Amino acid sequence: MSKILNAFLDENLQALHDQGLYNEIDAVESANGPVIQVRGQYLINLSSNNYLGLATNEELKRIAKAATDKYGVGAGAVRTINGTLDLHVKLEKKLAEFKGTEAAISYQSGFNCNMAAISAVMDKNDAILSDQLNHASIIDGCRLSRAKIIAYNHSDMDDLRAKAKEATVSGLYNKVMVITDGVFSMDGDIAKLPEIVEIAKEFDLITYVDDAHGSGVTGKGKGTVKHFGLEKEIDFQIGTLSKAIGVVGGYVAGKKNLIDWLKVRSRPFLFSTALPPGDVAAITAAVQMLIDSTELHDKLWENGHYLKAGLAKLGFNIGDSETPITPCIIGDEKLTQAFSRRLFEEGVYAKSIVFPTVPKGTGRVRNMPTAAHTKEMLDDALAIYEKVGRELGVIQ
Repeated sequence: MSKILNAFLDENLQALHDQGLYNEIDAVESANGPVIQVRGQYLINLSSNNYLGLATNEELKRIAKAATDKYGVGAGAVRTINGTLDLHVKLEKKLAEFKGTEAAISYQSGFNCNMAAISAVMDKNDAILSDQLNHASIIDGCRLSRAKIIAYNHSDMDDLRAKAKEATVSGLYNKVMVITDGVFSMDGDIAKLPEIVEIAKEFDLITYVDDAHGSGVTGKGKGTVKHFGLEKEIDFQIGTLSKAIGVVGGYVAGKKNLIDWLKVRSRPFLFSTALPPGDVAAITAAVQMLIDSTELHDKLWENGHYLKAGLAKLGFNIGDSETPITPCIIGDEKLTQAFSRRLFEEGVYAKSIVFPTVPKGTGRVRNMPTAAHTKEMLDDALAIYEKVGRELGVIQ
C-alpha cells in the first residue's frame, strides 16, 4: 500500500474512534424482521426501514421464487439493450398508478434515482434550491449535475421564498429547481409541500420530492405528495423500493415526457443492468398490496404512536417527529454510542446515529417501529430503554 494512503487512513480512522464517530457494522444472522439475531443474540429490532414488514412477507417470497424460476436470477442486460422484461413494464405501470402520475421509471436503488434524475435535467447553467437536511443522495445528485446549489434553512419557507426570488430575478440561470425530502429520515418531520408548491408557482420552479421515507408511510400509504393532494403539482416524485416496499430499487414518477427523457438521458438507467426479475415481481405485488389496503399502514402508525408515547412518558427527548420515525436525541456522540451498546446488551437493537449523518452534538438513537412489531415487543423495548436511560443518566 502507498505510504501516504496508509498514513491517511490510519490517522483519520483513529480520529473517528477518538471522537465516537466510527460506526461498527454488525452482520445480521437472520431475516430482518421485528426480532433479529446478531452475534448469536436475539434482539428486538428497532433499526430497520422495513416499515411494513414486507421484506419477510411469505406471499412476496413465493412470488419472487416463481419469477426467478421463470426468468432467472438476473435481467441479463441494461434496459436499453434487452434487459427490459415484461415484468419491468408491468412494474412501472403499477408505480404510476400508485403515485397518481402518467408514467414511472425504475432504477437499481433510491440513491441511483437522485444521481440519475437531477443530472438528466439540471446542468451548470441552472440552480437548485435544496433543503439543508436533504439526504446525501440528493446532495450528491445536485453536485453531479454541476448546477449552482443554493441551500435554504430546513423547512424555512421565508428563506426559500427569498432565495427563489433572488435566483430567478438574477437572470443567471436557465432553470431553477426546488428539491426536498418528503419525510426527513433522522427527525421524522414532513416537508411543507403546500407552501413549497405555492412558492414554486410564484417563481416557476421545477418541483422535486424524494419520498423515500414517505411512500408506504404517509398519505394512507401513497406518500407525502398524496398526503397533501398535490399529485398534479409535483414534477418529480422519487421513491425507494427498499423501505416500506421491502425489496430493493427506486423509481421516478411524473409526466410521460419526463419519464421518456429519463429513459434516454439518465445514466444509471442507460449503463447499469436492470433490476432482477424476482425482485421486480415481488415489488409489483407489494405495491398492489398498498393500493388495495391500508391495513399495514394503519398498524405501522398504531405502533409508532405507542412507542412515541412510551418514550416521551419516560422522559426521553424524541424531537418533533410527525411520523413513526422516533429519534431519542442524546446529543454527545460518545454517550450516544454507549447508549446504543447498552441497549444491545439488554436486548434492543437500535443503532446510534452521529455525525456526519446528523450535525455534531445531535447524536441520537433512531427507532423505527414497524407494522410487524407486537405491543409485547414494544413494552419489552420500553422497559430496556428505561433501565439503560437511568443507568447512563439520559433520563432521571
